[in-house]
Amino acid sequence: MLGLKLPTDPRWVKIAEKSLEDILTDHAYCEQKAATTCISLIQTFPEKVRMVEELAPIVTEEWGHFRMVLQELKKRDLQLGRQRKDQYVNIMMAYIKKDGSRESRLTERLLLSALIEARSCERFRLLSLNIADDDLKDFYHKLMISEAGHYRLFLDLAKHYGGEEKVKARWQEILDEEARVLATLELRGDRMH
Repeated sequence: MLGLKLPTDPRWVKIAEKSLEDILTDHAYCEQKAATTCISLIQTFPEKVRMVEELAPIVTEEWGHFRMVLQELKKRDLQLGRQRKDQYVNIMMAYIKKDGSRESRLTERLLLSALIEARSCERFRLLSLNIADDDLKDFYHKLMISEAGHYRLFLDLAKHYGGEEKVKARWQEILDEEARVLATLELRGDRMH
């Protein structure tokens, strides 16, 4: 369903489980950045009425997810640590085209957001199926469903503004690059991506 070309190494969950504080901290900041990305898109492209209307509730939802992760940390007497650089996202951001028309720049940003949501959804699914903590299994199952919806929304918006065929082709290029990048990154349990 997600179209990702390289699945996450199944060992990732076991590694992540060993450092719950780190993975929950990273997850919290991912949710915060997702809310900020939606706000940035709205601020940069306010004339895109459909996008503004569809992303506005996502801002609230993502911020709610941030607060939910904070609650999971608190339940386990864990602390929100410091934010770390997201190497995966930074590499993928560098791949996204920043030139061209305003429409094409919007489309690129929407596709990047769709990719990040797809990878998050895939990782949440792995956690929901394989993490030993039953409460976290349920937590990540709910978030997986939400992320799948966000992935679809971003991809649909990209097609709406960028054109179906053009976006399909570019999406495949981005998925190919993401698989190449993922294959080169160290498998780390303290990062969502």
